Amino acid sequence: MTDRESLVALLRERSVRFGSFRLASGKESPYYIDARKTTMSALGLALAGRVGLATIRTQGWAPVSVGGLTMGADPFACAIARASVEHPPLINAFTVRKSAKQHGTGRRIEGSFEPGTPVVVLEDVITTGASALEAIDAVRGEGGQVLGVMALVDRSEGGADRIKTQAGCRVVVITTTIDLGAVNP
Repeated sequence: MTDRESLVALLRERSVRFGSFRLASGKESPYYIDARKTTMSALGLALAGRVGLATIRTQGWAPVSVGGLTMGADPFACAIARASVEHPPLINAFTVRKSAKQHGTGRRIEGSFEPGTPVVVLEDVITTGASALEAIDAVRGEGGQVLGVMALVDRSEGGADRIKTQAGCRVVVITTTIDLGAVNP
């Protein structure tokens, strides 16, 4: 199996749950994808890092850093940063807080982010695109250059198109809910 196939199988095994769930968007869903169950496991971290890094390179993106809205994007960003050590050039990671800290430096973006640098915004699961759009706005507001958006899973509910339309960003997804067996084609 390829790394992508192994990652999809692990996501299917560890991250897909069926039942009745309220999503961050407020919508009700008969399934839930908790990608952190995969990306925060040892094997999932390695696979997500290698697949994410390969995807970035295939797209021709050359980011200085990758990251997105905390919490979903955090392990994915760190996995890619770690994978880049084995396959330079290095890519660092950052995280976007839901709001700026009220103490310390008062920053909204933490980690390896500097104004003017090219970045790829990450998302664990795209539904409406709201989290990615929020991260894009924060990065652009701090002077970052967004090369594109990459998601582990797309629920195929219009979020990727919304990101393209509203933010003008190319969106690349590693897998979909159809691939994960959460919905029928």
